[in-house]
Amino acid sequence: MFEILLLIIVLLIAWFWLDSISKREIAIFTGRELASRYELQLLDETIACKKLSLARNNHGHMKIVRLYEFEVSADGRNRLLCSLELLGKQLKGWDIPPYLQPVH
Repeated sequence: MFEILLLIIVLLIAWFWLDSISKREIAIFTGRELASRYELQLLDETIACKKLSLARNNHGHMKIVRLYEFEVSADGRNRLLCSLELLGKQLKGWDIPPYLQPVH
């Protein structure tokens, strides 16, 4: 019985680790996309997961919410802290300092 429980725990840890790697890749892609939208440069893979929580999606299913922080630069010298939030694979929200956004 103990061996089965241990195996289940190991499998859950392995699943979570692989899931976290795939979500980080999505966050890197999304961070680059957001940065390029505002003519900014995503700095050398600065994306890091800062917070994990649980929330329900639009269909009522429980998903892991991951908050990622990353740095961008407009001129290559100044670093600005930004963030994005993934609900499962979906972009739930993002924050780029407002003074960086282009005026239309």
